[in-house]
Amino acid sequence: MEKKIAIVGAGALGGHVGAYLARDGRDVTLIDPWPEHVEHMRARGLTLEGQTEAECFTTPVNAIHITELQSTANGRPFDFAFVAMKSYDTVWATEMIRQYLAPGGFCVSLQNGINEERMAGVVGWGKTIGCIASTIAVELTEPGHIRRNVKLGGERHTVFRLGEVHGRVTARTQEIAAMLACVDSSTATDNLWGERWSKLVVNCMRNPVAAATGRGGNANDSDDHTRFLAIRLAGEAIEVGMALGFQLETVYGIAPEDILAATKGDAAALKRCEDRLFENMKHRSDKQRPSMGQDIAKRRRTEIDFINGLVVEKATDLGLSVPANEAIIEAVKTVERGDAPAGPERVEKI
Repeated sequence: MEKKIAIVGAGALGGHVGAYLARDGRDVTLIDPWPEHVEHMRARGLTLEGQTEAECFTTPVNAIHITELQSTANGRPFDFAFVAMKSYDTVWATEMIRQYLAPGGFCVSLQNGINEERMAGVVGWGKTIGCIASTIAVELTEPGHIRRNVKLGGERHTVFRLGEVHGRVTARTQEIAAMLACVDSSTATDNLWGERWSKLVVNCMRNPVAAATGRGGNANDSDDHTRFLAIRLAGEAIEVGMALGFQLETVYGIAPEDILAATKGDAAALKRCEDRLFENMKHRSDKQRPSMGQDIAKRRRTEIDFINGLVVEKATDLGLSVPANEAIIEAVKTVERGDAPAGPERVEKI
């Protein structure tokens, strides 16, 4: 029998994945808290815009309001649910969908940050899977419209990595990875925690700089100061991850060891890092803004406490110093509170 899938949070990432799954003929229900977005999807479908003609399409989707979820109890329960909400919404969103899962159902964290422990606190570790979405750069620009601002990963870069918390590849992670192949490159991993922390490093170096400066990724990477600030933020997060014992993967296509060496004055390593950042600029639109930058522009709460804040928390436990991450948190919160506008001057002293 075809798996019945829920996506809790049909924003940029959840909606992007949901649209492809729906077009692929999957039994998928998109559940979202933004009424206008849900009504648009119901009336006119979900429109995706990408970097190539094949990525630009509109597809009908089954979209419901959160208030309508209870009506699904009259039908077959969901076999599994992607939770694609902000980190700070993980617990209540997981608790909400838990009641509508089949007895063997489970949840998949399709989010930034490291939320598996929060999810497991609701449904249990055995019903928790992680899914990293790496270098996908999607944005919900208006109700019913999602834009992807980077090229497809394809063979060049694996976008989706499904992992079990115990580290073994299982039939269910392989099955979901196969489903997601209709969206972009996908695989099951035996290194969930290393993959998660590596993605966290990327979020640490990309998201807060965009939020504090109000600029997109290409503009920040073109600026000598913000480009090196991103490398410093990444280096601190890598040091913490290594101290925690994680097996780190490449970070934005850069070897973690090169980033660490670059922050300690190795000119050759710095050049390798910068060359890769410049190369990455070729694969994304100038319109691209990391999600935290999008949140600031939309006057939404950011995930700074769950991204750079997690690095600071773990560093404190380990007795490590992460001054750049501490400073960028305050810069982002200054903008988020409305105490000062976003701009390059917010980070010029970091």
